[in-house]
Amino acid sequence: MSTQHTETLIIGAGQAGLSTGYHLQRRGRSCLIVDGNERVGDNWRAQWDTLRLYTPAKYDGLPGLPFPAPAWHFPHKDEVADFLERYALHWDLPVRMSTWVDRLEPRDGGGYLAWIGADTISCDNAVVATGTFGRTPYVPSFAEDLDPSIRRLHSSEYRRPSQLRPGPVLVVGASHSGTDIAYEVARTHETILCGRDCGQIPVRLESRRAHVVLPVMVFVFRHVLTRRTPMGRKVMNEVRFHGGPSLRVKRADLAARGVERVTARVAGVSGGRPLLDDGRMVDCANVIWATGFQQVFDWIDLPVLDANGWPVEYRGAVEAAPGLFFCGLSFQYAFASMVFPGVGRDAEYVARRVVSRTRSAVPAAA
Repeated sequence: MSTQHTETLIIGAGQAGLSTGYHLQRRGRSCLIVDGNERVGDNWRAQWDTLRLYTPAKYDGLPGLPFPAPAWHFPHKDEVADFLERYALHWDLPVRMSTWVDRLEPRDGGGYLAWIGADTISCDNAVVATGTFGRTPYVPSFAEDLDPSIRRLHSSEYRRPSQLRPGPVLVVGASHSGTDIAYEVARTHETILCGRDCGQIPVRLESRRAHVVLPVMVFVFRHVLTRRTPMGRKVMNEVRFHGGPSLRVKRADLAARGVERVTARVAGVSGGRPLLDDGRMVDCANVIWATGFQQVFDWIDLPVLDANGWPVEYRGAVEAAPGLFFCGLSFQYAFASMVFPGVGRDAEYVARRVVSRTRSAVPAAA
């Protein structure tokens, strides 16, 4: 067993964790960023093959480094992964990969103790930057009752249509990931998309019209739909618990590709087949659960979660646990918090709070 100490431990080397490290480093504060993956950006590399960002490169940079692509290029997920890796190297951020935090607990005398297997890292401040999607895909418990012949994948496991068995595909969940995946697999499979209509944005991302509309939308997502406004607080609850609107794929696109769209939800299993809440039993060979992720923070041994499992925080700061912060949460401050245009602002706020807490207690890094 070994123990080391760092002033601030950042858990997660995605865009939120790296941005927080950048802002702390700029302010002369020491930190260590740890991540369970082998390489920076692996969370993005593991997404489905055709995934691209929903914002163009002009909005996809991180603090201190623009995204290296034409302004209206929508980066592929592998480009995003490589950019994050380049960002960490460019700013010489103290990142340690293949380091999975099993438990975070209070440290005697103040601060926190992170357990990595039998080893520990002690810190005065801890920033949980495991992201909007957390660590645990959500799949309803009754999914285990599906017939074993049905191929079952969560959206986090889906890569390409060739993973699927011949026969119909049921995509469960109609937010942006569900609509994207349903549209893609409909090229080769009969496809049913079920779930409530989450709406759609009023412009095609790759259109010329988007050059006018998207800047307005980004402004609204950053400055209007925030936790300070009644409208923003209403949207926050909707997005955190029900998913956001379809962004790239439109209703007309799904219809043109022959996707059967039903708003009924999967309520259970009957005879080994998915059962919708309107009584319909769906005969399918594949089910893709585009049902999001659970924010499971059971590895944080502190009473800082609400009844829904979300940390009780404001802009990432947990008042009930001095020195504990979150970054990268859905709607941490605004709708934009969950995408590249908003993460840098959230990270800067968290870094300022860390610095204000530690400046008088701990000398600045040399």
